[in-house]
Amino acid sequence: MQSKGAIRFLAILLGIVCLYQLSFTIVTKRVENKAHKAANGDDALYTAYIDSIQNIGVYNLLFKDYTYKECKDREVNLGLDLKGGMNVTMEVSVADLIKAMAGTNSSDLTFQKAITDAQEMQKTSQEPFVTLFGKAFAKADPNARLAAIFNNIEFQDKINFNSTNEEVLRVIKTEADDAISRTFNILRTRIDKFGVAQPNIQQLGSGRILIELPGVKEPERVRKLLQGTARLEFWETYENSAIFDDLQKVNDLLKAKPHLITGIKPEEITLDTTGADSTGNNPLEALTSVTTPEITTSDDSLKDTSKSSLLSKIESDSASRDSADAAASFEKFAKENPLFALLNPAIFQNENNQSEYRKGPVIGYSLIKDTLKVNRIFSNPEVLAQLPKDLKLAWSVKPPTPNSSLLELVALKVTSRDGLPPLDGSVIVDARQDFGQFNSMPEISMNMNAEGAKSWKRLTGENIGKSIAIVLDNYVYSFPVVQGEIACGRSSITGQFSISEAKDLANILKAGKLPAPARIVEEAIVGPSLGKEAINAGMMSFIIALVVVLVFMVTYYNNAGWAADLALFANIFFIFGVLASLGAVLTLPGIAGIVLTIGMSVDANVLIYERVREELKHGKGVRLAISDGFKHAYSAIIDSNVTTLLTGIILFIFGSGPIQGFATTLIIGILTSLFSAIFISRLVFEWRLAKNKKIKFSTSWNEKLYDHINIDFVGKRKIFYVISGIVIAIGISSMVIRSFSLGIDFKGGRSYVVRFDQPVHTDDVRSKLTEPFGAAPEVKTFGPSNQVKITTTYLIDDHSTEADGRAEETLIHALGIDKSFIMSSQKVGPTVADDLKKSAVMAVIFSLIVIFLYILVRFRKWTFGAGAVVALTHDVLIILSLFSLFWGILPFSLEIDQSFIAAILTVIGYSINDTVVVFDRIREHIANHPKMERNRVINDAVNATLSRTVNTSLTIFFVLLTIFVFGGEVIRGFSFALLIGIIVGTYSSICLATPIVVDLAKEKPLTQLK
Repeated sequence: MQSKGAIRFLAILLGIVCLYQLSFTIVTKRVENKAHKAANGDDALYTAYIDSIQNIGVYNLLFKDYTYKECKDREVNLGLDLKGGMNVTMEVSVADLIKAMAGTNSSDLTFQKAITDAQEMQKTSQEPFVTLFGKAFAKADPNARLAAIFNNIEFQDKINFNSTNEEVLRVIKTEADDAISRTFNILRTRIDKFGVAQPNIQQLGSGRILIELPGVKEPERVRKLLQGTARLEFWETYENSAIFDDLQKVNDLLKAKPHLITGIKPEEITLDTTGADSTGNNPLEALTSVTTPEITTSDDSLKDTSKSSLLSKIESDSASRDSADAAASFEKFAKENPLFALLNPAIFQNENNQSEYRKGPVIGYSLIKDTLKVNRIFSNPEVLAQLPKDLKLAWSVKPPTPNSSLLELVALKVTSRDGLPPLDGSVIVDARQDFGQFNSMPEISMNMNAEGAKSWKRLTGENIGKSIAIVLDNYVYSFPVVQGEIACGRSSITGQFSISEAKDLANILKAGKLPAPARIVEEAIVGPSLGKEAINAGMMSFIIALVVVLVFMVTYYNNAGWAADLALFANIFFIFGVLASLGAVLTLPGIAGIVLTIGMSVDANVLIYERVREELKHGKGVRLAISDGFKHAYSAIIDSNVTTLLTGIILFIFGSGPIQGFATTLIIGILTSLFSAIFISRLVFEWRLAKNKKIKFSTSWNEKLYDHINIDFVGKRKIFYVISGIVIAIGISSMVIRSFSLGIDFKGGRSYVVRFDQPVHTDDVRSKLTEPFGAAPEVKTFGPSNQVKITTTYLIDDHSTEADGRAEETLIHALGIDKSFIMSSQKVGPTVADDLKKSAVMAVIFSLIVIFLYILVRFRKWTFGAGAVVALTHDVLIILSLFSLFWGILPFSLEIDQSFIAAILTVIGYSINDTVVVFDRIREHIANHPKMERNRVINDAVNATLSRTVNTSLTIFFVLLTIFVFGGEVIRGFSFALLIGIIVGTYSSICLATPIVVDLAKEKPLTQLK
């Protein structure tokens, strides 16, 4: 063995580096165990303990004292499925950015149509939104010019009236890319301030950003933190009394033209006889509890007869909602006053029983569930024509009192020609959570820069005695009355905040506003208990698989098996060390990748050992047999591992989240197993030979096990073709008739894994959720009989920040469960689902192409590449057929999702590994026996590889069986696909790939197959 010293040095060096990297994980676990003991089960105390030692040295190494935080940053990073947490994919709304760039010209009809059409096109296209917008704009009006829309003050140095549409689109694309980068940086700042250990944030392309937050227990708080654009604005306001006449005009218009109330049915605004809404609260009672400023004099305008009559009518009809004939009375009132049935005017009765306007900018109150209907009304052009042109309406962010179900509608006044507020959040230089001076309630204190302080002084000076509304992301947080000019550039936002809400809002403001709205398009939440179960399941499968492989190698290959076992331990050590050094995330599929690597790493040893056994049978001595065995096995080992490595790389490129974790461990495992099997085991043999120790590669029962096997694979190929053809034909029929059970990765929607105290029937769960969700969800037993997986499309097209929380609350309320019953949840938007489907198809097709090209280059004959690709296509079709035939029949999930695609690509990698070994032996036999009859030499070559093929396949099969049984429900479908793939891949490598090469190369001499 040449360069023995260099290899030994490299192995020792790699071992030291891995030990150094893994030592940080050992230290952090020791510190955390100590913290758990000190806390004695108290989570708050444990958190306080860990927080207190963040910057305290806990590990002294090589004259450097590492703090706990530094050690934590260097430890093996567990994925969310192993320790719980939240994974979200956010998408920057480029459409909103383009609208903002257009400014006042965004009302152009051609522009609006182009935006709408581009959004529709985006659902089925992977092209950038800017490109789609350009196509849609050209289609809407081929003669229209983008320069006419985007030539404003902000872009006057980049766009002029002579700019072509292509030039304008380039500017828009540059702005969009810049906005995505700024959004990424702002989100990273927000997350850093949130205080999550080991967060991960990365750009994915197409305006999407992946964020992983381990250990998060408040997903709703995270959603608000991430999706808030932090668009802070200060607006002047209208007085309530100044707008009432306009509201009455709108009410009269809606009465005369009821068709203007688009999409609102009469029954949608009819209360039940108690006057309560869907939450059980009485909105009239809530109205009386609203705090109003003290009013010293009555407004003379209230003495107007028509107004007094209407106010009396509203009050009398409102009061009648508590009477026996409330339903009929209110229905009559709603027909007469369609607006005021949805929007209660801000009116109250004073101590003299006279109707008065509430002072301030609040013009009315609506039930939370009615705000969408009110928005529809005030977005109608005919309705807008009845209102002042400088009026802007905005809802309060919360009800005025904790027990209320109403939101306030606030009248803002637009005082600038461009429609922008007189002051915005760009002037804020600092924001922090504070407490009110008089009521000690949490609030957000803000400091402004010099320019902001100057504008704030002017704004407050001009509005003494009036309200200034503080608006954040289009919601009014407060509208304090200005008592006097404020010259110091300080302000505060008050409201019914909890301390955590105030802190989060202050962090958002301090980090800065997002240049464009960013919404969550994909989300996965794993509870900590499920994460712990996943760790236990993963470790169980890992240990059992390791024992199976270790015992097999020693049992079958005698004491030579110990060298393989030592190499296997070194391989596992290297994998974890490299994972730690790269900062890669270890997920449950990642553990499955390591377990699979254990099985596949044995393949290299099996190849070497079988070649050594052949050399020994030829009468060579042990030393020469080992040397020649290694030498002759190199070609097959390299070829088979390179093809598997290529599929792993493709999986990493096209996959996301946990699938990338699987691909990462697979790639690392292939590289380290090559090093371990080829070099570590060789060093062990060299050491034993130097010590004159006896090395045996077989036992008495298996020494001649395969010697007399001689199967005519080529002659029986037509039988194999018929068998495969029948199975595939049945499978394709099933695909047409039954189709597949698509996971939400590929169809979009929401899924929840819910664990009950007692076993439940899926039909009962489905019936409870059908009415609240508006359609029957898909409910399947997921693991034990008390655990189900619920899949629904409820609110999946609602992009508001409240939609995810509302969907979860609806589920909890309908099932009558506590939030802790939800073990995990996932959300995939329709656009993301479409992209995932396309990426999955591309990954499979691309992997087949890459493998064909590699085989073509390596074996220099297209027939080998074609045979390999046909065999791989056969494997994929068989697995698809079985998943189509048996979904809903077998007692575990057979969904087609990202994990399934990962399994398909892994099977492709394994199958081509097997095929290449066979092809390599055929090439060798043809070179050694050029004059032998073709079918015989090919059969001899295939039969010569049977021992390796059977041993490797059995080893990996039992490894996968271990994962299937002990790996947990989450990856059971994934491991089932791999199990089937190993069987089918082994069959196709021997019975299909080689015969196809024979048929494609008919009549050609053997030398042309070399």
